[in-house]
Amino acid sequence: MAEDTSKEPTATPAKAAAKPKKEKPPAVEDKPFADFMHQDYLPALKTALEEYGIEDLELTFEKQRVPLLGPGNECWQTIGTWSGGTRRFNIYFPKADIKGPRAFSCVANGTRPSTIEPFLMDERRITLGLLVYGAIKRLKAQKWIDQN
Repeated sequence: MAEDTSKEPTATPAKAAAKPKKEKPPAVEDKPFADFMHQDYLPALKTALEEYGIEDLELTFEKQRVPLLGPGNECWQTIGTWSGGTRRFNIYFPKADIKGPRAFSCVANGTRPSTIEPFLMDERRITLGLLVYGAIKRLKAQKWIDQN
């Protein structure tokens, strides 16, 4: 009878104790909407706009009527004004959610906005940096900042 030369599989040494994973702090974008807007977005947007030399900037966040939609149509808005109130832009958040629909309008010399445009509608993931970048980009397109 032939001797069985196969060996039993040896037990693998126990893996070193797994290091506990550091928990990531929640993203600022996961904060409640109003907290994110007041604590993170408005200060970041103000800082970014001041870097373009805007000195008399006023930024507010409030629920107001949307100018082109008539009475009863209110939504949360970031409102920026400067140049003695002659420059004004609004970023609209109809669903009180940064990941929901957003729109943009701007007004020069105290007139009503002529259009309300979609704002960052093609973006899959909305971040603080992207919201600030989108506002800056839109104001540059209006030639209100960083003029050639």
